[in-house]
Amino acid sequence: MKHYYTNNEDLVSAPEQFSFFYRDKELKFISDNGVFSKKMVDFGSRVLLDAIIIDESKRSLLDVGCGYGTFGVALKSIYPFLQIDMVDVNERALSLAKKNLQINKLDANVFLSNVYDNVKDKYDLIVTNPPIRAGKEIVTKILVDAKEHLNPNGEIWVVIQKKQGAPSAKKNLETVFKNVNVVKKDKGYYILKAVNC
Repeated sequence: MKHYYTNNEDLVSAPEQFSFFYRDKELKFISDNGVFSKKMVDFGSRVLLDAIIIDESKRSLLDVGCGYGTFGVALKSIYPFLQIDMVDVNERALSLAKKNLQINKLDANVFLSNVYDNVKDKYDLIVTNPPIRAGKEIVTKILVDAKEHLNPNGEIWVVIQKKQGAPSAKKNLETVFKNVNVVKKDKGYYILKAVNC
């Protein structure tokens, strides 16, 4: 069984397009087989996007496990001052993320990386809807290793369901961050925010 968090080039391509409204902006997305939440922006990502507020002191953002580009596209559309990098392990997802930036006339860097393997910079913000099915080890790595890729006062924002480990994800963040909060809860989804202070 192949999942969205792997790179499977044998999957038949069947692109679909849909619209997503974010803070009064209509965004277009092209999706395909082999990526997470193919037919629409998933509920958890919507909860994070509704919760996050970014001020102009923040200049750079990394989207870890970007998929077809939900966070990068939506946040760049509202916060054009952000320099955004988007990473994923899935080549098809990366190709779609590039297309989705293009069709929404937005600019960001999109590149292949298994978690932070190819990430060289530090950021003011990291956002992630971690690939739960990739396993606890990968999810924990995304959360804990974020500290090495955040600037002072940088923030990581995470969406995770309670039943898929939100309480333990919070504890994992607390092993490296002093300031960890549950910003929002909605239908079993937790939005966690940790600050690198």
